Amino acid sequence: MRPSRQDNPEWWRGAVIYQIYPRSYQDSNGDGVGDLNGITSRLPHIASLGVDAIWISPFFTSPMKDFGYDVSDYCDVDPMFGTLADFDALVDTAHKLGLKVVIDQVLSHTSDAHPWFKESRQSRDNARADWYVWADPRPDGTPPNNWLSIFGGSAWQWDGRREQYYLHNFLVSQPDLNFHCPAVQDALLDAVRFWLDRGVDGFRLDTINFYIHDKDLRDNPPLPKEQRNASIAPSVNPYNHQDHLYDKNQPENLEFLKRFRALLDEYPGSTSVGEVGDAQRGLEIMGEYTSGGDKAHMCYAFEFLSGNSLTAARVVEVLRAVDEAAPDGWPCWAFSNHDVPRHVTRWGLSDAAAKAYCTLLHCLRGSLCLYQGEELGLPEADVAFEDLQDPYGIEFWPEFKGRDGCRTPMVWEASNRNGGFSTGQPWLPVSPEHLNRAVGVQEKDPGAILHHYRHALRFRHAHKALVKGVHADLAATGDVVQFTRSHEGETILCVFNLSDRPSTIPMPEGDWHRIGAELGSAAPQADGKLHLGPWQPALALKR
Repeated sequence: MRPSRQDNPEWWRGAVIYQIYPRSYQDSNGDGVGDLNGITSRLPHIASLGVDAIWISPFFTSPMKDFGYDVSDYCDVDPMFGTLADFDALVDTAHKLGLKVVIDQVLSHTSDAHPWFKESRQSRDNARADWYVWADPRPDGTPPNNWLSIFGGSAWQWDGRREQYYLHNFLVSQPDLNFHCPAVQDALLDAVRFWLDRGVDGFRLDTINFYIHDKDLRDNPPLPKEQRNASIAPSVNPYNHQDHLYDKNQPENLEFLKRFRALLDEYPGSTSVGEVGDAQRGLEIMGEYTSGGDKAHMCYAFEFLSGNSLTAARVVEVLRAVDEAAPDGWPCWAFSNHDVPRHVTRWGLSDAAAKAYCTLLHCLRGSLCLYQGEELGLPEADVAFEDLQDPYGIEFWPEFKGRDGCRTPMVWEASNRNGGFSTGQPWLPVSPEHLNRAVGVQEKDPGAILHHYRHALRFRHAHKALVKGVHADLAATGDVVQFTRSHEGETILCVFNLSDRPSTIPMPEGDWHRIGAELGSAAPQADGKLHLGPWQPALALKR
């Protein structure tokens, strides 16, 4: 068994975290929806990969308008996922397998079915009247400013009971909490403590930069067309037309994050990873939020989750930008998650390319997140319009198909049409093209990408330079990216040919010894050069 978080409070630094989307991992009762008991039954598979922790997307009580990211009770389990006792059993089993447990915390907003909002909307003078962001209309009755919702349209919704608008950065049914109200912060921290007391090891903080809005409700300025990018919202969404100076990213958020961190510090070894949703200044915010050791432990932005091809030059550009924006911060990298198309499809990767990117990911400075099914090389599923569940996709179809394609059920075996996920009708259809990539199929194939992920994880954990070290000597030569990782006297050279063509580069000076043969690592040649095959890495230890 691996050390507990108390025995190794820095376990999160360089850790690999496996993300579970609970609706789609394993159904234990035949209702077509994954649940906590299903996750518990599959924890041995996750442990066999060699990851350090699991991150479970929301399983709290919810109307499920946004599939759990609209919370109506922060301190209970939605019946479709099980009970608090089921959660306790999951945590106990995970810990016995050496896995830490990280859960989502959706603090920026609740469901409109939350008792707090039900009370808040009743009048302007009740006990929770200011727990949400309410504002009077302009004289002509229109919303108080030009802020837009990520899910389309105005971020303001009229409520006739108060004759005011309330703010919703996401769905109309997801009203934003008012973090300028101290009682709101206190109540949310109480909910965080509830889960810490149940043995949770950390939190993934949804939309961490959305917590606090501009008190003066100033209009966002327009964003010049040449500065727009679709990393946070699809290009068809007018959200991209604004520079989001005032609806998020407010400086007061730093003080709340310090309160949050102070609470976590009462539970040694607990951790946090924040999701920074900003297309223009994500890395800058990541640097602010992870600096100083008194806010979030780590954050991820969307640089490697965007549709931009991950070329050698792009890798160097992003890593250098992180060095500049977050010199004492700690990034958390991911190529796929529950909000973006799977990277195998997004970047058009063959199995050989997917293995190369897997090895690259495990050599990066920072912590890592793997998304369920990534270890199988699953492509994005093609979900027909009539099967769509995601309100985002339904709103912007067909130009944007939403997030259901990366949320389809996990495939465990190829022997039945549901891939071993459920005995009932799954909430989203199982992709037929996923079945031949099921866990049971790949377990029998030594060359399968599943085993490559296991090799990459073992390789990372075997070298402290990869887990905790600094990086240096970043360079891109054509399709080849290279850098070194160093820690406490260990230096590792990491070189990757990110193309389907052979490439030759000079070997850096020094006495280098090839490592990572199980990952297909190329060996230095007598001519002083590295001859790389298509999608081949070269990994070497300095003697």
